[in-house]
Formats: sequence, structure tokens, C-alpha cells
Amino acid sequence: MTISRRHMLALLGSVAGATAIPARVFAAFSQSDYLAQIPTETPLPPIEERLPKTPRVLNLAERGLKPGRYGGSMRMLIGGQRDIRFMPINCYARLVGYNSDLKLEADILEAYEVENDRVFTFRLREGHKWSDGSPFTADDFRYVWDDVFHEKKLAKGGPPAGLMINGKPPRFEVIDARTVRYSWDDPNPDFLADQASPSPIRLMFPAAYMKQFHMRYQTKELLAQHIARERVDDWAALHQKMSRVVRPENPNLPTLDAWRNRTAPPAERFVFERNPYYYRVDENGLQLPYIDKVMLDVSSADLIAAKTGTGESDLQVTNLDFADYTFLKNAEQRYPLKVDLWKRTQGSRMALFPNLNCKDEGWRNLFRDVRFRRAMSLAINRGEINKAVFYGLATESSNSILPDSPLFKPEYQKAWAAFDPDQANRLLDEIGLAMDDSEGMRRLPDGRLAKIIIEITGESTFETDALELIGDQLLQVGIKIYPHVAQRELLRRRVKGGDAIMSVGGGLDNGVPTADMAPKELAPTSDDQLQWSIWGLHALSGGSDGKAPDLPEAKALLDLYSEWRKAEGFDQRTDVWHKMLALFTDQVFTIGIVNATLQPVVQSSKLQNVPSKALYGFDPTSYLGVYLPDAFWYDEETA
Repeated sequence: MTISRRHMLALLGSVAGATAIPARVFAAFSQSDYLAQIPTETPLPPIEERLPKTPRVLNLAERGLKPGRYGGSMRMLIGGQRDIRFMPINCYARLVGYNSDLKLEADILEAYEVENDRVFTFRLREGHKWSDGSPFTADDFRYVWDDVFHEKKLAKGGPPAGLMINGKPPRFEVIDARTVRYSWDDPNPDFLADQASPSPIRLMFPAAYMKQFHMRYQTKELLAQHIARERVDDWAALHQKMSRVVRPENPNLPTLDAWRNRTAPPAERFVFERNPYYYRVDENGLQLPYIDKVMLDVSSADLIAAKTGTGESDLQVTNLDFADYTFLKNAEQRYPLKVDLWKRTQGSRMALFPNLNCKDEGWRNLFRDVRFRRAMSLAINRGEINKAVFYGLATESSNSILPDSPLFKPEYQKAWAAFDPDQANRLLDEIGLAMDDSEGMRRLPDGRLAKIIIEITGESTFETDALELIGDQLLQVGIKIYPHVAQRELLRRRVKGGDAIMSVGGGLDNGVPTADMAPKELAPTSDDQLQWSIWGLHALSGGSDGKAPDLPEAKALLDLYSEWRKAEGFDQRTDVWHKMLALFTDQVFTIGIVNATLQPVVQSSKLQNVPSKALYGFDPTSYLGVYLPDAFWYDEETA
């Protein structure tokens, strides 16, 4: 069997810090005393019967962490009930996942094999169980494949687009009760990276629980009762509601995460309780997590920084920004808090997105002219914005990757990012946008003044502060901008509908990629990309919706992404990444401002194993996920 270079056979014990150790290595496993307090219809089995035969052993000392003790409840603040979605991201239980060095390793899986990026064989841990004690087996994968992906009422288009390679789904096989296989005719090099992502394609459901909500396994009479109780329209909506993993609102849904939700919405406090069947242990045989409960208290997003600064949160990252740092740092003198700064991984903390698919023909034609995009970028004084908004601590950059990435080159960072209003004016003159001196603005070819309405969410004060400076700077080259505040979902609908001319958002989610991570953010691959959502929808839907890109450079990026997917070996993938980064930054499809900005992380002074320095972002770190929150613990002896 031939194994791809980047995915060598993940045999037992082959991944540092993730070694699968048979139970007999430990004299005895240990569990939290809290489990005795959990009300159950029947007593919990002994710890040895709740753990897999080969649990995942986290050797914390090898990672520079301290093995801990059990106990405690960790309070966190969220800006609304929907924000319980952060829990499965932070828990970060994945079939395969990234470690803190952003290298893949087996996690839920005991082992995996990859053959030429086409055949993926997953081996489950013997005796692994869901949080309700039901077995976690190959049937949970079969259920999703047969009864979800191939049930038209649940998946109208069949398997998710992320599993379709050249229009074809994989072949799925159940090898035995603990082994499943996904096979494609063509390479699928980002299959494992997707499974390690913050929100992976869900390949398994707790089948024993979910069958009661599926028409193939439940009587019409009982389904009708469930539908009425949950106040949904039909059994498909029922199944979707009861199986929702991204936002875990169903307290009865079994999970593999470290903590399970025990609170049904609506609520002001959501309590996540330790999973008695969790599959990880530390090097001393203590079943993780160390902390018994995580309590998410709902608050107004605007008040979270103030509440955090008065000691109402034991670990807080969300709804905090760098502007809060001084206040939070001063709070260390009054409350048992510790405030650190992590580096955000976005390609740009904020970026301008000219909508290349907007309905306005005049602006659409201008945005598709690279000279206009470059002129806008050159007219922005990033140094002034950095000093005024980020105290000079950020890095002035295009929307590109950070030096923390092995793919980084200074030319990507600097592409059209210098402050050069003279060159910007020359480019605008070259396009034919004449300056109307009486108005102090340029005119479009159709005679309109160069006025751009920029859609923003208004959720961050730094965006409005930065836009005020950007507005003054752009006016110097004859372009006037008008920020328009819109709720996030409305903004995205306006962009996708072509009604928004330009918008503001975060830059590249993953600013610290390796060559083995998919460069899909650089090409039109998703309808969430604000600069070309219609082109992205076309790729996302497999050509059934949206429109194919008709701009040569955008099409070239899409072709390069296809080339990356077919590349054989690390060197070829690296070469494609550099071609895409060079083209993406040179074409200025998005206008970055600064990156490597700092994110406050506030923790109780008693909380252990939280890094003082780290990378922070949605992808690839899954916010706190790669830093093992299940290994955080309270040292009551620490002041």
C-alpha cells in the first residue's frame, strides 16, 4: 500500500502526545467525584467500562503542561443563546485534529490510513461510547451515509458538496464494526483537513438515538407526537432540530465532546456537564476533562468586557477586543484575573470587499479593473490606522498570510499595501475617472460621482474608527465612502443578491496555513466570500447555481485550486500555494489593512494550562480548541 507523504499511516503510538495506550498500562483509571452527583436512572458503570479499551492519552508534561486535579465550574459569558455554538468548536473532539503545532493527529479515531489521497480508512477505538453510554461504532457512520446523505427529505442534493470530487461522491464501506472507508477515484487532499476544521462535515450521528426521529425507523404515530412536541412542520425538520451539533441546543443528543449541554433553550445560563464516557485521559490515567462544568451565562454583548473586568467570567475571549485591553489589565489589580494577549490569525483584521458580482454595472466594471482595486489600496494610509486604532502594535499588510506560516513571503504582505496617493491618482486617471474639482470627487464613466456605500455590521468600534480614517484618505484621491450599518445576516443577503456594492469583513480566516491545508479561501469557492459570492456559489453547488467566474484572474485561481487538489506530494502543493498567493495579493481582490492584531484572553488566576501566548482564530485553531480546554484545571492553592 502506498501512503501519501503528508498522511503517513497513523498507527497506534505513532503520533507524539496522542498515543493510544492499552488499559493494562495503568494500574487503575481515575474519575471525578462529581460523577457520583449526576442523577441517573441506573448507576454508571465503572470507569474501566466507560473508557475505550485504548483511550487517547494526552501526555501533558511532554506538551509543557501540568497534569491537573479534578473539580470546579468554569464560567464564561456569551452574547446570546446562539453562542452556545462556541462549545463544540472549543471542545474540539474530532476524528482527526490539529495539535498546537498545527499538525494532524488521530483524536477520536484510534488510527487512520491514507492511500494516495484517495482512500481513507478510519479505525475506531474499541469500547468507545457516546455520552449516553450507547456504543460508538461503524453503524453511526452508516446511518449518516445511508439515512441522511441519501434521504432526499434530509439532503436534497445528496452528499455534501465538500465530499464531491469532480462531481462524484466517495464510495463508502463498512469494513467491520470498528472500521469504515471512504474512497474517491480522484484525490481529495483536504478531506482530513476538513475533519480537523472548526465545523467539519458531520460523518457520524448517534444512530441509536436519532433513529427515533427518522421515518425509516419510527412509526408515523410516534413521529407525529415528536413533531407536535417540538413544534416543527414535518419529520425532516424534526430530525434536523434534534441532530443539530453546530449549535447543541438538544440536551438529550449524545455527544463525544468533553462536556454535554444539560439546558434546553430559552435560558439565561447554559450548563455543560462533564461527559462520563469521554475518551481522553492524562498520563496518570485521570479521565478528562478536569473541570466538571462549564456555565455559559447569556449577557448583552456590549457588557461582556465590563462584566469580565469585574470577575464574572473565569475564561473569556469572545466579545473582547484589543480596545478593552487597558481596562481589563487594570482589573488584574482588583480581581483574581490574568490578562494575556494572543495573536489573531486572520489575514487582515478588517478588509474592504469590492463586490465583483454587484448588480450596479458601472461599479461592477470598475471593481473588475485591477487598476481601481490597486488604487484604492494605495490610497489607504495603513500606518496612520495602525497607530490610531491599534497603538502601532499591528502589522500593516495586504489581506495575506502571517509570518507564522511556512508559506509566508514579504512580497505577499507588501503587495499594493504601501501608502502612495500619487500612484493611486495616476491609476485612477489612467482608467478615465476624471476629477470634478467643484465636487472634490471623481466621476464614473456614466457621469455619477464616485460615491461608494460600504456595508458594515457596526459590531466593532475599531471598524467604524478605521473607516472614518479610510474615508478621509480615499477622499484625497476623489473617492467618497458612506458606511451603512446592517445586521450581519442582512449584509450577507445584500452581498449575495448583488445589492451591496462594497462591504467590510474579516480577512482570510486562516492566515497561518501550511501547504497541506486547502487554499480554497484564495479562489471563488463559497457563497460566503463577500468579493465574489455568485462565483463562489457556482463552485459550491457543483455548477448547479450561481455563475462561473468570467474574470480571467479569478478563473485562474479556481484552476489553480483544482491543480492543488490533484497535486501529488508536498512540494507540488507548496508550489501551487505560492502561485495562488502571488496572484491573489497582486490582484487585490480584497483590500487588507492590518493583521497580526492582538486578542485579549482573560482567565481566572487559578486556572492552569491556558497558554500565555498563542494563535487565536476560527480556522485552523478552532479558537481555544487546539490548546486542549479539557486539560484546563483549577489550582486552588494559586493566589
